[in-house]
Amino acid sequence: MSVSPVISVAKDAEVMSHLAAETISELIAGSIHARGISYLALAGGETPVRVYQILADDPLRRTIDWRHVHLFFGDERMVPPDDPASNYGMVSRALVSQISIPAENVHRIRGETSAAEAGKEYGTELRMWFGDRLPRFDIVLLGIGEDGHTASMFPGTDSLREATKMAIGYFVPQLNSWRVTLTLPVLLNARETLFLATGKRKARMVARILESKEPEADIPASMIRPTQGMVRWMLDEEAASLLSQASRNQ
Repeated sequence: MSVSPVISVAKDAEVMSHLAAETISELIAGSIHARGISYLALAGGETPVRVYQILADDPLRRTIDWRHVHLFFGDERMVPPDDPASNYGMVSRALVSQISIPAENVHRIRGETSAAEAGKEYGTELRMWFGDRLPRFDIVLLGIGEDGHTASMFPGTDSLREATKMAIGYFVPQLNSWRVTLTLPVLLNARETLFLATGKRKARMVARILESKEPEADIPASMIRPTQGMVRWMLDEEAASLLSQASRNQ
């Protein structure tokens, strides 16, 4: 049985970003204290950019021992790392280039190759660090699309049916493009999952997911209901605007 999510609503996107960065910083410190290392799977897209910038800035930068942090990626577009659409490129500009983290601690998905090859390579990379068991990320950051997708798991696609691989490269018909994504079993195995959502355009889907008692097969984000991990939703007022008061009080 999954645990009910914790929902935090901030007055605007900037406040939400600060709250998310502070939460991530605390979780990193906790996992380093408990296990000597912290494994993160990062989200792409527009919403987390400000979160990464805040994490890279003082005073948070001084509180995180980046030598013991390993950064992985939840998904990637099939573009070179210097392409504006690259998730790795965005994270590199906003965070990695601003902090003292060993280069070998940043595990990117190679978007400049084919999706099939990149997915296979990333599965090998994950096995190198976690063995044949499912990766147990300390923190997984996720966004949500207006269609309910998360990472690069889109409604009605093969990504939702993958049960054995840790990462896959596949064609997304809705976008007419190729993506690599971590798979559902990996995402469900995280210790902490943080969904970040801002803006009125996300409000309908946020309310639909958080006020549904069961996951819906056509809404990938609704399927992130781990049985041995915590899920936090961090929203601004616009994204939370269609939530009932009861849902807000979870």
